[in-house]
Amino acid sequence: MTTATIRIDASLHPLLPSRHRRAELTVPADGVATVGHAVESLGLPRTEIGPVTVGGAPADPGRRLAPGDVVGVAPVPRPQPMAFPRFVLDVHFGTLARRMRLLGIDTAYRNDADDPELVEQAIAEGRILLTQDRGLLRRRALPQGALIPAGDPDAQLADVLDRFAPPLAPWTRCPACNGLLRPVAKEAVADRLEPGTRDAFDAFSQCADCARVYWRGAHADRLDAVVTAAG
Repeated sequence: MTTATIRIDASLHPLLPSRHRRAELTVPADGVATVGHAVESLGLPRTEIGPVTVGGAPADPGRRLAPGDVVGVAPVPRPQPMAFPRFVLDVHFGTLARRMRLLGIDTAYRNDADDPELVEQAIAEGRILLTQDRGLLRRRALPQGALIPAGDPDAQLADVLDRFAPPLAPWTRCPACNGLLRPVAKEAVADRLEPGTRDAFDAFSQCADCARVYWRGAHADRLDAVVTAAG
């Protein structure tokens, strides 16, 4: 069987199945499969494939893979150009969703959304799907997505900001539902406030979608730290 060689950048190895985490991989080259298909067949999600070379020269992933080809695969450049970055997050990212909304990033999230619903929403609303599931990112119907590491929400947020560099508008979105916030007079929401809150605060905002009311309460310093860290 004739073969080709694929060299995947070491930074992408954690995204591969353990059996493929090597400096060089040998794959069949029958002149029918494309370069992109050969790379994806190794388990690397399409959304994580950056610039591709063949024989050291830039190549289109749609090029047919020929016997003897040496393919290089780099990570997606950062920041990844996106005209209007909007996101939808899988069910593991509740804290990340709230922090992204705090920064004014358009972020859809439901804690009961299944995989088909996430893909459908990403397509219908032109959103980038953020997930921990490599298999979900390999779905052919999904136009845009990114694999976000599990663990600390601070590190997850830093990864999203580094990869996509979305424009920030802190304090403009509802952390609970993603609706836009607008200033509201205290008198208009006084009946929804505890007496201590009415006495201690004068500036309020309200979500245009879910009508939740916000003010600079006990968690303000912690939220300020998230905004400051985001730059």
